[in-house]
Formats: sequence, C-alpha cells, structure tokens
Amino acid sequence: MSNHPRDPFPAGGNPDAHATGMPVVTVIGDGQLARMMQTAAIEMGQSVRLLAGSAGASAAQVAADVIIGDYTDLDALRGAAEGASVVTFDHEHVPARHLRALMDAGVNVQPGPDALAHAQDKLIMRERLRQLGAPVPPFTAVDSVDDATTFFDDVDSRVCLKARRGGYDGKGVWFPGTREELIRLVTELLGRGVPLMAEEKVRLDRELSAMVARTPSGRCAAWPVVESVQTAGVCTEAVAPAPDLPPALGERAGELAVKIAGDLGVTGVLAVELFLVHADSGGEARILVNELAMRPHNTGHWTQDGSRTSQFEQHIRAVLDLPLGSPEPVGGTTVMANVLGADTDPDQSLHDRMIEVWNRFPDAKIHLYGKDWRPGRKIGHVNLTSDPGLGGGVPELRRRARLAAHYLVHATWADGWISD
Repeated sequence: MSNHPRDPFPAGGNPDAHATGMPVVTVIGDGQLARMMQTAAIEMGQSVRLLAGSAGASAAQVAADVIIGDYTDLDALRGAAEGASVVTFDHEHVPARHLRALMDAGVNVQPGPDALAHAQDKLIMRERLRQLGAPVPPFTAVDSVDDATTFFDDVDSRVCLKARRGGYDGKGVWFPGTREELIRLVTELLGRGVPLMAEEKVRLDRELSAMVARTPSGRCAAWPVVESVQTAGVCTEAVAPAPDLPPALGERAGELAVKIAGDLGVTGVLAVELFLVHADSGGEARILVNELAMRPHNTGHWTQDGSRTSQFEQHIRAVLDLPLGSPEPVGGTTVMANVLGADTDPDQSLHDRMIEVWNRFPDAKIHLYGKDWRPGRKIGHVNLTSDPGLGGGVPELRRRARLAAHYLVHATWADGWISD
C-alpha cells in the first residue's frame, strides 16, 4: 500500500511506478480494456495509473499504481487525476458533471464529456447523428406507452426497444413480438425509472465495425472495416478486413467514422458499429449506424496481432496527442474469436487448455483477462492471422479460430479432434 500524500484510498498502488520524464496516463475503469492499455503503455516506456473498483480487478492485477475508488465519486477521480498527463477511460459511464469539474480544475480529459454524451445516451447519439446527416434507423423517444405503440404501428411492428443508458452486450435491448408484449415491457421499464427509446428493427445482412483514432489536434487514422458476428447480442467473432465487402462500401464506412469523430470532437479510439442493409429490389447496399464506443472496442482486438499499431497503443498515442501509428494490417486477414464463459466451467485448468490449443495451433495468439469464470463472461480472446502456407483462405482461418476459442471454453474439440 502507498502512503503517498495524494492517495486517500486503501490499496492505493505505487505512485512512483512511472519512468522519469514519461507521461502518466490515468485510466478510469478496471476491465480488460484498461488491462490491455497497460501492456501497450509498458512497450512505450510508460505505465498507467488506474482507478479501480477492487485490487483483484482485471486491470488492477497488472498495474502498479492503482487507486481503489468509485468512478462516480468526484474525490476518487480527483485523486486518480492528480499529476497525470491525461485522464482517459475503459468505459463511458463517468458522470459528465464530474468530468467537467476535473476540466475546470485544469485536468486534461480525453475524450471530453461533450463527446462522451453521445456514447452515454443512445437517444442523444441518434438525434445528433441525424443532425449530421449520418444514416441511422428510424427512432423515437419513449416517454409513455402511447409513444411506443404509435411507433410500433409506424414501423409495422418491427420494434427494437432500448434503454437509453448503460446497456451493452445485449443487455438493455428488447425485441417485443406483439403490441401486448411492448406495452408490458414499456410499462414495467418506465415504472422502474429506465429511460427508453425505440428504433426500427433492421433487416440486416451483416454487422460491421469502422474504427478510427483521433488526436486532440485533429489527426486521424482508420483501420480497415471489420465484420463482427453477434450471438445473443454479444460479439463472438471479428474478421478484419471484412470479407467480400465492396470497396466503395468500405471506403464509405471509414469516411463516416472519421466524420463522426471530427464532428463530435471524439479523441482516442472510436468504434462505429454499423448495420449493412441490402436494398429489397436489387438496389445498392447501404450502411446504418448502430452504436458508438469512445474507447478501445471488442471488434478492435484483432489489431493486437493483425495491425502495425494496436488499438490500445493507438488510443494512448491519441489521447496524449502524439503522432499516430500505422493502422495497416500486417497480414492478409485476422480473425478474433471471443472466449466466453460456458454454463459450467471444465475441470481442466485454463492454463492447461491454453497448452492444448497451442499444441494444435501454435500460431494462435491467446489473450486472457485474469478473470474468474462466470457464464457468458468475456474471459479472453484468440487471434489468428492468415498464413498463405496454411491454405484454406478466410473460411479455414475462421474455423481454426472458432475451434481454439471453443476449446478454451469447453476443454473439448468441437470437431472431435484427438491429439497424437
């Protein structure tokens, strides 16, 4: 524990755990994104200061300068920010009023609260994007049952109901199949004080992610557009670059992400999640904005092994207003497969499961988050980058990534493979 005068919190870490003369980056949040920012910072001679909820959290396991506190507590935020070159985040949930108080005290906050508002509230995001001319699905605020049922009729019952704040990985999203179910949901949720919006449930072809990094001085770098695969609202796979994507669509998606980052004043990494929608009568396919994330993102994990600059290094460079790294891929295609906790945890240790995966797929890059098992919990991911010598193209690469992730989850090979 530290007795440093700036540290009023138990288990306050080591305030001297930063190289002399190097920037100190404070990260608010203690999940896997902050953990991977720390490893990227180390490679640049830096390290992060962390505001964590507990000493055993994913990022707190690997950072030396850890302050234990609540991100909704302004005093905790002030303690974590003191003396830092910049304050940034691994989630978007810090109250805007606290961030403005930090900025009023001279703290460098990146991204700032005016930008983060569009990732914190889905209705604010939709309204602003529509003002900017960005393509979004039809939507409405839902402040009453009448609002919801009117919209239900307007979109021929194709309704997606969303909590305006706090939802992620399929949480806070509902797809009522009938008017009665919609009325029941809206009545219950509004009664619990959950702010709501509704949008048209899109008939989509697939989901994409366009990721860009932007500095406070306005420099931008964009990675190739990625195809993401969602299972029960959770990203399970990302393929970069998105296979068989018409070049014009990919260019349009990348330009849209750069425009949104500039118009909203985003700094650091921005992920623009997109729906790819094909016209019904043979017209041109189009893209619609689904969500925004103003931080490193699950669909950017492939960059750790498939890009010249990972999203975590790029985020740190960007918020410090440093020259940005090249976002170019280092191989043909990279597939990222998430490792999500199964309903039951196998007896074989996760460490031994890693060994088995490497015995079969020595080129698999396994990234684990130091998290205990819980059903559906993201505990790691696997990256595989194409090697022309292996053959099979993108389908084979996806098959191998899925097999590796499946073994890490279940301790069995989904294809029945038995080692020699």
